[in-house]
Amino acid sequence: MSGVAKQQGKQMTQKRNLKRYLPLYLMALPGMLYLFINNYMPLPGLVLAFKKFNARKGIFKSDFVGFKNFKYLFATKDAFIITRNTILYNVIFIIVNTVLAIFVAILLAEMTSKIKKVYQSAILLPYMISMVIVSYLVFGFLSTENGFINNSILRPLGKDPVAWYMEKKYWPFILVFVSAWKGVGYNCVIYLASILGIDRSIYESAAIDGASKWQQIFKITIPMLKTTIVMLTLLAIGRIFYSDFGLFYQVPQNQGALFSVTNTIDTYVYRGLLELGDMSMSSAAGLYQSIVGFILVLGSNLVVKKIDPDYALF
Repeated sequence: MSGVAKQQGKQMTQKRNLKRYLPLYLMALPGMLYLFINNYMPLPGLVLAFKKFNARKGIFKSDFVGFKNFKYLFATKDAFIITRNTILYNVIFIIVNTVLAIFVAILLAEMTSKIKKVYQSAILLPYMISMVIVSYLVFGFLSTENGFINNSILRPLGKDPVAWYMEKKYWPFILVFVSAWKGVGYNCVIYLASILGIDRSIYESAAIDGASKWQQIFKITIPMLKTTIVMLTLLAIGRIFYSDFGLFYQVPQNQGALFSVTNTIDTYVYRGLLELGDMSMSSAAGLYQSIVGFILVLGSNLVVKKIDPDYALF
C-alpha cells in the first residue's frame, strides 16, 4: 500500500507542477516552435552540400558528388580575398565594437539624470534599423552628386568632390564605422546590465580609500565585466567566418569597383548563386562556415578554460 501511495503522491505532485508551470510553457511555446522550424527542420538539407541538386529528383535523390561542391570556395582566384576580408573585418569589428560598447556602457552607468533612458534608447535605435535603410542613409552622405559630405563639407572648403563608391581605399574605414554605429548599442545594453549588477558598496569602499574614477573603472568595473566580455567574444568568434550580408552587399551598393575590399564569403556565394543558380555550392559554403565556426568556438573556449576555467562557456 505504501508503494501505491507513493506513486499516487508522485503523480499528484507532477500534476500540480504542470498546472503551476503551464503558463510558462505556453509562453515559451512560440519561441520553441520558431527554434525548431528555423534551426532544426532544415538540418536534413545539409546533405545538399554533397550532392548535385536536381529539382526534378529532389534533395535526397539527387546525384552524390562528395566534396566537389566545396572546391567552389577554394579553387578560384578570389578564394584568398574573400577569406581575408571575412576574417580581418570580423576581427576588427570584435575589437572596435567591444571597446566602444564597454566605453559607452560605463558612461551611461555613471549618469544619474532622467535623460539617461533617452540616451540608452538613442544608442540602441540604430541596431533596430534595417540594413536597407542604413544603406540609403550612407548613400545620402556619400552620393557623389547630392551627398552631404561632398556638397556641405568638401565643396565649401574648396575641395573636389570624392566619388566614394569608386574609391575602394575609403571603404574599410566606412564599413568599420557603420558596423560600430549600428552594432554598439546592442552590446552596450548587455554590458550596462552587467555594470548595474555590480555591488555599489565596492565602489563606495574604493572611493573612501581614495580611488579615482579611472582607478575604479580599471580596477573594479572592467575586471567584473570579464565574464561578459569573454562570453560575447567567444560567441563572436564562432561567427568569424560569417559576415553581415547587408553591410557588405547593400551599403556599398554592390559596386564592382569595391569588390576587392567589400567581397566576403557570404556576398561571393550570393553572387555566385545569382549567376550560376547552384544551390549545392551555396549549401556547401554554409556548411563550411558552420563547421569552422563550431571548431573556433570549441578551440577558443578550450584556451580560455586552460587560462581560467571560471570564465569558460562550458
